[in-house]
Amino acid sequence: MSRKKKTGGWRRFQGEDFFLKKAQGRGLVSRAYFKLQELDAKFDLVKPRQGILELGAAPGGWVRYIEDKLSGHQNLYIAVDPSPFKSSGLAKVIRGKSNEPRVSEEIERILGSKKLDLVLSDMAPNISGVRIVDDSASRELAEDALNTAFKYLAPGGKMVAKLFQGSEAQSFTAVTKECFLKTVLFKPSASRSESREIFVVADGFKAGR
Repeated sequence: MSRKKKTGGWRRFQGEDFFLKKAQGRGLVSRAYFKLQELDAKFDLVKPRQGILELGAAPGGWVRYIEDKLSGHQNLYIAVDPSPFKSSGLAKVIRGKSNEPRVSEEIERILGSKKLDLVLSDMAPNISGVRIVDDSASRELAEDALNTAFKYLAPGGKMVAKLFQGSEAQSFTAVTKECFLKTVLFKPSASRSESREIFVVADGFKAGR
């Protein structure tokens, strides 16, 4: 009986969730669309005629936002994930994990001598329920994003990476401050209030540091 009540409460919560209902009403795959929309509005991230790399692109919420905003513009946009996701055709899709050598090789093939202006990571680990384990796994994914930024980001470029709130997020932020002129932690209003997800937003990449 208690399980039934719990499930019913969860369903009611889902039905009352503003951003979930908004996403469903617009035929979006997830509420993630609105997270990037808010991040972009606040930090001026997604711009025409820039090079963008997204890690952890599935199920496609950020892909949809980027392709909606950049429709009709000439952009180099690469989206990476081992799972399938929909694209209007603007994104150059790479199926694989961010730290796989073949993924790096494909990114380098697409870029050639070009550099990126923005690296985005919405990657999240499979949740174990053990906070210290999950925080560490989240930190590792953020470090993958930072290592990718070191490889491909142009001087002055930006990076956004998802983490879980806590000591790992704070220590990772300290590391990014050594590599970027400005680094802040930000939680979009579209994130669930009970979620510990938070985004490191770093601006002004110090190439060669």
